[in-house]
Amino acid sequence: MELTLLGRAYCHLCDEMQAALAPMLAGTGVELRVIDVDADVALESRWGEQVPVLLDGDNLLCMHRLDRAALTSWLDARAAPVAPEWKIG
Repeated sequence: MELTLLGRAYCHLCDEMQAALAPMLAGTGVELRVIDVDADVALESRWGEQVPVLLDGDNLLCMHRLDRAALTSWLDARAAPVAPEWKIG
């Protein structure tokens, strides 16, 4: 599993979100990929001043500030055990 954090080098909100994510993701097996939007014209055009942005693929989890409830729900949904299929007979 992987989350993507879009940010930029001189963004204090980006630094804060990345620091807040570290303990929440520790031990979950979720990888955090950090991308500088200024290094990619398409990303900079799409997200511009909206960073930091936390994405699950193309799905927006939060922007500007870490939404702990949204991240916790996302983590819980991925950690929930799958019910076994029972066959009788």
